Amino acid sequence: MSDRDREPRFRRGSRPGSDIHTRDAKGRNHQPKHGSARKSRETGPDGPAVLYGWHTVTAALANPRRRIRKLLVTENAARRLTHENITTPISPEIVRPSAIDQRLGPDAVHQGLLVEADPLPSPDIETLTQEGIVLVLDQITDPHNVGAIMRSAAAFAVKAIVTTARHSPEATGVLAKSASGALEIVPLVLVQNLARALAGLNDRGFMTVGLDSAGSENLASIQLRQPLALVLGAEGKGLRQLTRDTCSAVARLDMPGHIRSLNVSNAAVLALYIGASRLGLMH
Repeated sequence: MSDRDREPRFRRGSRPGSDIHTRDAKGRNHQPKHGSARKSRETGPDGPAVLYGWHTVTAALANPRRRIRKLLVTENAARRLTHENITTPISPEIVRPSAIDQRLGPDAVHQGLLVEADPLPSPDIETLTQEGIVLVLDQITDPHNVGAIMRSAAAFAVKAIVTTARHSPEATGVLAKSASGALEIVPLVLVQNLARALAGLNDRGFMTVGLDSAGSENLASIQLRQPLALVLGAEGKGLRQLTRDTCSAVARLDMPGHIRSLNVSNAAVLALYIGASRLGLMH
């Protein structure tokens, strides 16, 4: 029976799923206190980050830096957690699938799991390691695209994603589901002024390459070096002029077919593959 099918009732006062292990840092059961809000885009307008879906939630449960406030699970999901020996930092609340549907809407594929959690802190851009690749997002606002980009970033071991505190989607809900656990892996660095942040990366030795269809060179033909920052603009608008002017190079992605432009999340994958291959990061 799927999580969307009707599930059996449980007795009032009973604790279905109580065989799921709960733990804290010392192995004791506990209920975390509510922490103060930290600098992040994970908090939605109503407070904590809302995470749902199997990969998204189990990655959050496994992240010791993530403070879980509430965990809603269906009986089917509770059995799966137990079967796969996945521990939870707090005791789950067993609910019907319809209770999660009411929180998210009927079209959300939650797989019987929903978490409310404190946001992860946003690192300072000056703390980024001067090696490998970082991605910089210039006002990409679609949460599906940003989530897909984060998932690809995790696959290519990207050191961080830099984006603006404004004009970027909240790292919760749809974005988190699209990221499929990557929120717990790739640091999300928030800045107030993207051009100033890029100038800072230039000063710290990063090669900053903006991706634009009007770029003067093909990305595959540029001599790339570490640390590398690949800068992606929003679909339609592309890179803003000040962003383009601040990059150390502006490159295009050449393709042989009749359609020469890609969805921004697909462009990110291609750029990361080219970058990682040219830098010798593909092991």
